[in-house]
This record gives sequence, C-alpha cells and structure tokens, in this order.
Amino acid sequence: MRQHSVLRTMTKLLMPPIMLFALYVQFHGDYGPGGGFQAGVIFAVAFILFTLIFGPTRARQVAPTWVTTPLTAVGVLLYAGVGVAGLLLGGEYLDYNVLAHDPHHGQHLGILLVELGVGITVWAVMVSIFLSFVGRGADDGAEADPHDETGTGDGHA
Repeated sequence: MRQHSVLRTMTKLLMPPIMLFALYVQFHGDYGPGGGFQAGVIFAVAFILFTLIFGPTRARQVAPTWVTTPLTAVGVLLYAGVGVAGLLLGGEYLDYNVLAHDPHHGQHLGILLVELGVGITVWAVMVSIFLSFVGRGADDGAEADPHDETGTGDGHA
C-alpha cells in the first residue's frame, strides 16, 4: 500500500477539481460550450481515475450497480419528463417556453433540467461500462503484489 502513496495522494487532490470542472461544464452548458454529455464524461473520468488508483473493489463500493443502474433510468426519465411537462402545460414536446411564468425563464429551466438528465445518464452508463470491462472478479491490482506467494500481500516471506 505504501508504494502507491504518491498516486493515492495526487488522486485525492485531483478528484475535487475535476468534479468541480464537471459541475462548471454542466451548469454553464446553456450559456456556452458544454452541457450534460460533456459533464457526465468528466465526472466519469474522475471515477475512472479513482478506480485505476484504488482498485475495482473499492470503486464498486463507491458506485455499486444498485446505484448506477437506477441513475441511468432517472436521467432518461428526467429528460423525458421535461418534455411531458411541456405537453401537459399546453406546449409541444420539449417546448420549454411553457415551463415558467415567462418564456426566457422557461427556456433556462428546461435546458437546465434536460442537460442534468443527460449528465446523470452519461455518468451512470460510462461508469457501468467501465466497471463491466474491469471484470467482476478482479482483485485490487494496486494493493497486491503478483509475485507474492505468501498470501500476505506485502511481498515478504
């Protein structure tokens, strides 16, 4: 475990700025470049970095399947729900103008909610795909020494 202390420390230092940048991209997407897809991928990159350094077992504790699978559906339902809300309020599907007291605020709210749904779905799908490639029975490669025959994990007999 001590042989990776620099990588672990740097990962702990880098993850908050990466996630903060993802939030910036998410919520700035209706004013400039960015949005839900890009933010979802950036959040997934932070999680993938965590997995590469701390191992898949720990990553599955952070984002288990019972969390990622429903979040995939929640994001899609949020996206579709904004469209249905527009229909119920007398507009067309994904007509944001009817979502608030004036069209400008409705556009802002609609885009924010749709992009949030996209971001949640993209993060959940990217993490699910990555963890499926890592494999179900994979050991934490960052923790174990492959040449250790003692089973103690420290490489010493």
